[in-house]
Amino acid sequence: MISFRLYSQTYNNGEYFPVVEVDAYLYGISMPEIRILTDRVANQIAAGEVVERPAAVAKELIENSIDAEANKIEIEFRNGGKSYLRVEDNGSGMTADQALLSLERHATSKIRKASDLNEVQTFGFRGEALPSISSVSRFLLRTRTKKRQEGSEIFLNGGKMIHVKDCGMPVGTRIEVSHLFNSVPGRRKFLKTEATESTHIIHLAKLYALAHPKIEFSLIESGRTIFRSPVCKNVQERVGEIFGKALADVLAPITNRDDHFCIDGLVGLPGQSRSTRKEMLFFVNRRPVESKTITYAVLEAYHTYAPKGRFPPAILFLSINPELVDVNVHPAKREIRFRDDFKVRSFLIESLLTRNKELGSHANESVPEIVREKDRDSGRMVPQIDPTAREIYKNDRPFKSPISSEHKSVLVPGDKSNLLAPEQKDNSKGTTRGSDAKRIGSRDSAHTIWRFLDQPHGDLAVFSSIDGIIYFHARAAYERVRFEQLEDTFHDTKNSDSQSLLFPESLELDGIDQKNLSESLAALRLVGFELEEFGRNFFRVQGCPQWVDPGDTIRFLKDFLEIARESGGTMNPERFAKEALVKKATSEHSYQKVFSDDEVIRLAETLLECRNPYNCPKGKPTFYETPKRDIENRFGRNL
Repeated sequence: MISFRLYSQTYNNGEYFPVVEVDAYLYGISMPEIRILTDRVANQIAAGEVVERPAAVAKELIENSIDAEANKIEIEFRNGGKSYLRVEDNGSGMTADQALLSLERHATSKIRKASDLNEVQTFGFRGEALPSISSVSRFLLRTRTKKRQEGSEIFLNGGKMIHVKDCGMPVGTRIEVSHLFNSVPGRRKFLKTEATESTHIIHLAKLYALAHPKIEFSLIESGRTIFRSPVCKNVQERVGEIFGKALADVLAPITNRDDHFCIDGLVGLPGQSRSTRKEMLFFVNRRPVESKTITYAVLEAYHTYAPKGRFPPAILFLSINPELVDVNVHPAKREIRFRDDFKVRSFLIESLLTRNKELGSHANESVPEIVREKDRDSGRMVPQIDPTAREIYKNDRPFKSPISSEHKSVLVPGDKSNLLAPEQKDNSKGTTRGSDAKRIGSRDSAHTIWRFLDQPHGDLAVFSSIDGIIYFHARAAYERVRFEQLEDTFHDTKNSDSQSLLFPESLELDGIDQKNLSESLAALRLVGFELEEFGRNFFRVQGCPQWVDPGDTIRFLKDFLEIARESGGTMNPERFAKEALVKKATSEHSYQKVFSDDEVIRLAETLLECRNPYNCPKGKPTFYETPKRDIENRFGRNL
């Protein structure tokens, strides 16, 4: 039964206020008393947040080993970590008293006061891991410091202390966790299969091994060594140790820093992409993290370098002042929060774009000029046989783009004369200029790296190579060539390439957009816009860059301001202008629907001189190759 009483109460100022009192009587049911949970129950509840699965146990123990300044860590597990998990290190170790204290809740050596959380540089700091793990498993801890001759052994079962005694032990700490969640079977039944849990542990061990190449890591599953990586010089060497040489060979180092951030690590070479994000690995202050800010920055930087729906391989380490990042957001510390997401994202995008351009230019390595000789039988000039050619063919080396900066050409839309540069013959020397510069030949050409075969369907052209068959998309290639031409024009001429509008247009903005445009005014003028303030919240636009259609000038500026608003302020107009270049390159009205054979050959040669010949501006491939060995596998015999 519930009863209500309503009455009024008078205050000094003479006003009356209604007051309601409620009495509740529950017949047959007594209200439970409020009590404080026992430490064992509290630990088991905390374990639900900290210990989600065996991999979470491994994570906490590995982090403690790294914090103990170990230079050798060994991880062993069985049955996906459900039945047995061991982490052993040669770190500083603990005395018996310190080991016992580490099993108490909120016992930590990493922080002393609340303000220390703003400068956390260690991995474990909350003091919940060991008591939470020991409360839901059979937990055996052995440890020894350098100052003691014997070690200490502590054994707990489901949070109950079984014994504490001395033991023989090398310097360091060894923790064994067995029968995980046996004391809370409700949690155990939610674990996945052994294969799934094993995959999580292996992936986790690889992440920490990547983050700390100066530490020797070993991973053992049911007596079988998954990987054993000694101390490595750098991250690329560690990638080769644990992921294999195939991945390490397609990655290139990246390094950049400014006043607030430092980025280093490895990024994929041009043309490298994956169908999933599993090779996009991010670390902040050497801590493996999941961050939407970093993920979106990488995807945006690779917008025109990776096909749509595919992801670049990237292993990035971001160093940042601990005060500018919160690592205490997630119970398991998987997620982090940056104080200024926009600055972090801008720094990463700029660093990755710069590195992609460098890698694209490095791909344009010149190929030695072909030496020609006169064939005795036919009397024709043919390439001289290279003594190492037979070995190259035998080893089946991958295709190398025939790019030469010395013969870089310019492709003008609709200009057939430029596509079909005439060969200039020098009869006195018996050589052919122009043809020497080509690495792509017609059907009759001999010993060229790419030999044109046919145009079977629309924009599709087919070439043969020493390694297989090349499928070439003329439209995609044209868009890439045109995009880089516009990009070069954009960077080379900038404001000198402006065009005046027939009639100046006015632009009315609200307070936020007016502020953003005023702060970006100088940068917009540099890229070719002619505009000035024309009263409060009004601007007059008198000119635009050559690469913007005059009728789209206002729309371009409004789109720019909308993105600037979403980004929390000003943004780099050059970065936004790249989107306009992509749209212009992919919507050229002067694109030729049909190319002649010679024009396709010329277009292919021009494409391979681009900084990124592998993808169109929208990230779709311009060509791909079917290796000869794949064709042989199809037929089941050698060609």
